[in-house]
Amino acid sequence: MGESLYVMRRAPETSSCSRRPATRAASTATRRSSDAMRRDFITRSLDNQRSVSEHGSMPDDARLTRRLSAGLGTRRRRGAHVRPGTPPGTLIAAGVPTPARISVLAYNREGATERRDVTVDDALVLTAPGGVTWINVDGLGDTQTLTRLGERFGLHPLALEDVLNVGQRPKVERYDKHLFVVMHTMRIAEGEVAEEQVSLFFGAGWLITVQERPDGDCFGAVREAIRQGRGRVRDAGADYLAYLLIDSVVDAYFPVIEQFGERIQHLESAAIDDPSAIVLVQLQRMRHQLLTLRRAVWPMREEVTVLQRDESQLVTAETRLFLRDVYDHAVQALEIVESLRETAVSVMEVYLSVQNQRLNEVMKVLTVIATIFIPLTTIASIYGMNFKHMPELEWRYGYAWALGLMCASALGMLGYFKRRGWW
Repeated sequence: MGESLYVMRRAPETSSCSRRPATRAASTATRRSSDAMRRDFITRSLDNQRSVSEHGSMPDDARLTRRLSAGLGTRRRRGAHVRPGTPPGTLIAAGVPTPARISVLAYNREGATERRDVTVDDALVLTAPGGVTWINVDGLGDTQTLTRLGERFGLHPLALEDVLNVGQRPKVERYDKHLFVVMHTMRIAEGEVAEEQVSLFFGAGWLITVQERPDGDCFGAVREAIRQGRGRVRDAGADYLAYLLIDSVVDAYFPVIEQFGERIQHLESAAIDDPSAIVLVQLQRMRHQLLTLRRAVWPMREEVTVLQRDESQLVTAETRLFLRDVYDHAVQALEIVESLRETAVSVMEVYLSVQNQRLNEVMKVLTVIATIFIPLTTIASIYGMNFKHMPELEWRYGYAWALGLMCASALGMLGYFKRRGWW
């Protein structure tokens, strides 16, 4: 990233409990009013666009509905529904219970062994003596698999519960014999921001990753490096593999950020050239997606810092040096995201300014027209009065005189407006 970007630090937010009741009430009313105005705008925009669509100059209603409703933000994921009063550590499958897809990659200095679509029993058997065993689980619908892995590697039940309850804030938790890491991966899929929670456990000689979906991840380069024996991954332990996976997640943010930058540039051009209702909805949608990206990137700094300062033997001193590079990448990604958010706000202001400028142009034309008709109306009203003695009414050229006076007044005012630059 060639340009230097800086993070806008915010003042600490005041807790809602410390606000006065009147302040909280005003804030709630303002937020509800803003939401209502936005919904009303989208409804009116949809009605206007639908009326044009009936004449064949716009897309169909279904497409317009999707495009306008997308401005309300990205779709939120649904995790496991935990009933109030459920004992802590209870594992509840997210969505419909489905078998998990398990793959194993065991390696040491001599070589690597990879197996895909195996059972949990087979995964527990496949180990690399003196090396590292990486078990990857795709899908959150099989609680039995997580239970077996937890029993075999001593995973804490609260950590396993956080694996199934997606939407966790990225964090690092240290236990007696392993570390638990939560990350969020981001990618663009069909124009939407696809967010996925990746949970990572690692201890001495083993590492487990649990992903929400089996439709691909950002760890392909790490797998290929293990297969080909590139770098020092086969000579290092599970902590170095964890570093590579965290670095892959952070690096995967940059293509998404780059696409956001290109979209903002296109929206900025559209906001100036063609500030339609669709542009405003897309800007609002962009702001929601950038907020989602920020929630994923912001905690990564703290996460890497915790791993750097961890004093246990699970993270070696050499791996901590590599984590500094991940920290720099996380800070860089966060700075770019903050800059994009500010740019999105600026584009929104540009859009509103262009709309106000167009409205001012229309109002100027209407004002000039109304001003021109003021003397014409005055002349017509004077000669329309029903007085008995009005010399012009009996004059042969009275009608032509009145019309000529009106035209002269209108032309004189037009010339004056033109000379002053008002027309």
